[in-house]
Amino acid sequence: MYIPKKQQTMSKEAYRDLWTSFINGDDGAMKLLYTEFADMLYSFGLRFTTDTELVKDAIQDLFVDLFKYHRTLAIEVNVKSYLFTSLKRKICLVLKKRAAEINQHFEIPFLLSGSMEEQIINDERQSELLGKLSRQLELLPSRQKEALYLRFNSELDYEEISAIMNVSLETCRTLVYRGIKQLRERMVVSHIYKILA
Repeated sequence: MYIPKKQQTMSKEAYRDLWTSFINGDDGAMKLLYTEFADMLYSFGLRFTTDTELVKDAIQDLFVDLFKYHRTLAIEVNVKSYLFTSLKRKICLVLKKRAAEINQHFEIPFLLSGSMEEQIINDERQSELLGKLSRQLELLPSRQKEALYLRFNSELDYEEISAIMNVSLETCRTLVYRGIKQLRERMVVSHIYKILA
């Protein structure tokens, strides 16, 4: 399956118009939806599993389902949130099924990669801090990592994040707040130990 390399360029309003055209049967709108969102969905899907084929298959299944059921889909949706939530659900169902097959407890994972940091960090000192931050991020609970990723890497607002994560708006804000607070505390402690060493 081809995954296009394209940056997000459309506004929420443009996405809404595109979505409406798609629901009304415009095949070109379906193709444009795929082109606009495939990279974002792929990147997001890799936060839950390192199985690239699973992510690609889930994206393909998502768009097949969209095509199949386009006449029954709601028009008034936040397109990005809807697609992220749908992809997450598809991936988690497969992971849950795999875990059940081998009698393992299933917790929704959320993996971090260096791509978020690579966009920000340019010099060695920042790179060192980034390494420390990355190690500290890995220590956070999965839900906090997911909330921070969606807020700062995907640049979603709290309403969109709460819909994707299926939590209340207050819980969403708390997850982001606590994640940032823990990172700050851990980074300060890490810095103090380095000075004392």
